[in-house]
Amino acid sequence: MPDHFHWLMQLHDKDLGNVIGAIKSRCTQSVNKATGRRGPLWQSGYHDRAIRDGEDLLPFARYIIANPLRAGLVEKYGDYPLWDACWL
Repeated sequence: MPDHFHWLMQLHDKDLGNVIGAIKSRCTQSVNKATGRRGPLWQSGYHDRAIRDGEDLLPFARYIIANPLRAGLVEKYGDYPLWDACWL
């Protein structure tokens, strides 16, 4: 997606805020280095949706997989270059 991303991850004993902070930091460093730009890349904060024990992961995974299709970036799931999922 050009302006956001979705991830389905299991945190175990990690803190979500720390994980997101590290992802944003590394992405910003990489983009700034590749483009010669400086400064922040991401908006502050993030939106999350916790999936509780016993909830079915399949609807969430399918929502993520279909996002590029809904956005009109591709005509079918497998056309998105970053698509790789076992959830279908």
